Amino acid sequence: MALTVKATINGTEYNLNLNTSTNKYEATVTAPTASSYNYNSGHYFPVIVTATDEADNSSSVDDTHSSLGDSLKLFVKEKVAPTITNVSPSNSANMPTSNPTISFKVLDNSNGQTSGYSGIDIDSLKLTVKGSSIPVTNITKTAITGGYECSYTPATALADGNCTYTISVSDNDGNTSATTTTTFKIDTQPPKLNVADFDSAYTNSKTVVVSGTTSDETSSPVTITIKVGSKDQGSVTVNNDGSFSKTVTLENGLNTITIVATDTADKKSTVTKTITLKTDAPTFKNVSITPNPVDAGKTYVISVEVE
Repeated sequence: MALTVKATINGTEYNLNLNTSTNKYEATVTAPTASSYNYNSGHYFPVIVTATDEADNSSSVDDTHSSLGDSLKLFVKEKVAPTITNVSPSNSANMPTSNPTISFKVLDNSNGQTSGYSGIDIDSLKLTVKGSSIPVTNITKTAITGGYECSYTPATALADGNCTYTISVSDNDGNTSATTTTTFKIDTQPPKLNVADFDSAYTNSKTVVVSGTTSDETSSPVTITIKVGSKDQGSVTVNNDGSFSKTVTLENGLNTITIVATDTADKKSTVTKTITLKTDAPTFKNVSITPNPVDAGKTYVISVEVE
């Protein structure tokens, strides 16, 4: 009996040829390029097989058949692993808060293709912060094209210093991303700043030396800025031991000098000093001697008015 046997898979029809050694109708078929995960709730492509005899009698079976149905379900898995992008904080970042928000994207279509992927299995998302696993339910997840935008803010303050976190995720076809490992610094403390007092609250010199020391255990190096009033005094060299010295220019009258130390986490410490510049010598307005003349051996009063 001559039969024509065909299989229809994902909308494409294939002819099956008789293998005389096995007496089975066979065809070698290239699988669809897309994952079957999102095709239906069973995550498979249905296969329909139709046989027609020489009298044009035809019969078909498909995935709903009571005994053969399970054999007519084609499961296709894509092999592209998800990717993790837009990770923040980045490596070596300095964060001035003990509750920094960690954010990132997990994508299953990193090459720009919009279909054919199984999609992110969001329940497989793994985030560890300082070695502690974060429950998926504690991570905020927003669906986007091809994946999710995710964020996590620690409810408990993290200690100052290095903080390492890792991220990995799988797709619905079981492909797992490379683990992303990121280390940043937490610095909630401003740098230390000590500024030497001036020798006097007054000076007749148009310049004065501002000197001191600064340090920061977590977020070195520290930079120093100095202003006299609103005028920036230019770059200030901070030595390896944290010492600094800068000659600044004064204006006549009261000068307010503001010294600011800033670490790499943008934490600041400020010290304010004042000094008065007076370059005009005193002038005599009036001098008197009373009595004048004075009897020998007697006392007299000398009175001087100065401004």
